[in-house]
Amino acid sequence: MYLDVIQLRDFYYRTALGRVAQRVMRDQLSAIWPEARGLTVAGFGFAVPLLRPYLAGARRVIGLMPAAQGVMAWPGDLPNVSVLCDHSHWPLETGHLDRLVILHGLEHSEQPRAILDEAYRTLGPGGRVVVVVPHRAGVWARSESTPFGYGRPYSTAQLESQLRRHGFRPEHHHTMLYQPPTSRRFWLRTGPIWERIGQAVSPVVAGGVLMVEASKHQQVAGGRGLRAAVRQPLSVLAPRPGPASARGFE
Repeated sequence: MYLDVIQLRDFYYRTALGRVAQRVMRDQLSAIWPEARGLTVAGFGFAVPLLRPYLAGARRVIGLMPAAQGVMAWPGDLPNVSVLCDHSHWPLETGHLDRLVILHGLEHSEQPRAILDEAYRTLGPGGRVVVVVPHRAGVWARSESTPFGYGRPYSTAQLESQLRRHGFRPEHHHTMLYQPPTSRRFWLRTGPIWERIGQAVSPVVAGGVLMVEASKHQQVAGGRGLRAAVRQPLSVLAPRPGPASARGFE
């Protein structure tokens, strides 16, 4: 079940904890994709908080918001690039995208396979997708004070397996948001410290959010190979002459 777009907007843009989560995830995405000059970038779900760094250099930025969630104009200080769409029918041509971010889309949908099918269809050759979901082992998935406390959380193995089934090759995974999901001033002020500590001990302590980057895997068409005709086969493979032919050589 999708959260309402107003709830998502209020969390990311009107709460201190939401602004912290936005900054941490956006910094990690920028480390994966430092720039997107000349590329077409889209986000599905409520991914627009992570797309702002690409507005200046990308050829085009598109915010796809599912009808069950609702849509809002974004960005507020520039011409609108967000559009309302069906979760299984995006208003994009096949192979149109170079980069795609899915945030608050996969875990909230009752048909995650349809979303990944559309992601595969709309990404062009060499296209890449980043999927952000609640981490099953993290604290954020157990708290309803943030949008990550709703929907289905994933483990790394579960998400990567689902991506492979839909034609993607997982490349990297990252966990983040190691501070508790609380708006208490101490935790907000010390958030960067907890992120550094969490990244150093991530195999032991689970972050609240999982981010996986995957590339579109192009299937090589199978079929019968071309038959090669040997014009001068080796004589050793020829059948032996019968008795009559043998007498002719005597």
